[in-house]
Amino acid sequence: MNETKLKSLSKTDKELKRARKCKFCGTQRGLIRKYNLYICRRCFKDYATELGFKKLD
Repeated sequence: MNETKLKSLSKTDKELKRARKCKFCGTQRGLIRKYNLYICRRCFKDYATELGFKKLD
């Protein structure tokens, strides 16, 4: 394949960013991607203990 066909098949950064959304509520804002969580910060606050995270004082 030539280079023009390869470029047309690959997704751009904007397309990949649009595909990211929260697993629980579906929003794209405030997303935590570390460790492949893909959870928004609001849902993380609600589900953190169920996911195995502990709050340290």
